[in-house]
Amino acid sequence: MVGVNRESSMHTVLGFGKGASREFTDRVAVEEPVEIRILYPENGEYTSVAVTTLMRTPGDDFELAAGFLYTEGIVDSYDLIADINYCVGENASQEFNIINVTVTSTEDVHFHNVDRNFYVSSGCGVCGTKTIEGLRAKYERVAPLEFDETYPALGQELISALPNKVREMQSLFNVTGGVHAAGLFDAQGTLIEVREDVGRHNAVDKIIGSQLRRYKLPLQHNILVVSSRASYDIVQKAKSALVPVIVAVGAPSSLAIDLSQQYGLTLIGFARGDSFNVYSGHQRIRYT
Repeated sequence: MVGVNRESSMHTVLGFGKGASREFTDRVAVEEPVEIRILYPENGEYTSVAVTTLMRTPGDDFELAAGFLYTEGIVDSYDLIADINYCVGENASQEFNIINVTVTSTEDVHFHNVDRNFYVSSGCGVCGTKTIEGLRAKYERVAPLEFDETYPALGQELISALPNKVREMQSLFNVTGGVHAAGLFDAQGTLIEVREDVGRHNAVDKIIGSQLRRYKLPLQHNILVVSSRASYDIVQKAKSALVPVIVAVGAPSSLAIDLSQQYGLTLIGFARGDSFNVYSGHQRIRYT
């Protein structure tokens, strides 16, 4: 599998337009399941627990696993994780759709936060939540993010430039047109990195997981930009990493706005061209 492009694949397509048809090959984004398992030591051996199965675009899988476990509140620190690897199947074959996350102990693993069924689609980050009550309790117990007066006020020009900076780095979108992106910036608008995935929440988990593995969390001086709409799961994951500002190309949901206000986050939507809407956290915006 070394050197094989697992993020996209070629398909034969019959296209119609202007009264004619033609057959051609098209590159599309790959969507595959990945199961995340936690391995923990017990009585001298390792026990495996399946946490979830995500539908994702292959690539940055270890960051995805780390980010998911962190943003779901299952692990609080990367120090708890001893190793992340693909599962090795029979005949020493790699199982690229099974990720083993080995932890040093179960003492600080919050298994009670595994409140999802074992399947989460690429389209929705909360489809697996077992109960509405559990979901509500999950966000109601989160403390608001305090306003940091040292965080520089963000001007209109800076904010408007962010989505284009992310778009310029979307290499997979350029060839498939079928993935979301999440970009992380510092407060001066300097791009740190971009991650892509068919699932918008996966792209965010990849970003947060990358910073977690580099011991860069919390991200209280950063800006998260998403190429999608801003829904509950985007806000929830941003808050878990203490990201104070979210900029979305698309629309926010009502729950995303409510949570942003409750969490003390700045939520910006419809960031297109030189315009955008601020739905919460106006104190971080510089008015001219």
